[in-house]
Amino acid sequence: METIIFDKDITAMYITASSFPDGVLAAHQKLHTLIPFTTDRRYFGLSRPENGGQIVYRASAEELEPGEGEKLKLETLILKKGKYISLIIHDFMKDIPAIEKAFNLLTSQPDIDPQGYCVEEYINQKDMLCMVKLKD
Repeated sequence: METIIFDKDITAMYITASSFPDGVLAAHQKLHTLIPFTTDRRYFGLSRPENGGQIVYRASAEELEPGEGEKLKLETLILKKGKYISLIIHDFMKDIPAIEKAFNLLTSQPDIDPQGYCVEEYINQKDMLCMVKLKD
């Protein structure tokens, strides 16, 4: 595990998956029709228990200019600056169960932020960084 520092808040615009895990791929596909993949932008999968414990998943992209989400008629949220613990998964599409294993390990660590998200950052088309925010 490595610690990564977000030195500033990140505004993420998102599409909420219809369900988890079944709706995840469709949410990303819809997001990418609005915001095609580019190396200039960070892309995320954000999830956490909400509404009585049910996992809510959001396919997300970093806003590059203020108000971009609003222009695209997308909701936004803030990924808070601070320390995140992380694990990398190489070629994640070949081992989808590795994602759940990584987050089970990350969320079992002490001092995680109970209001934070499980953050998947898509480094490129094959590799993913799994992160969980630590308490400030």
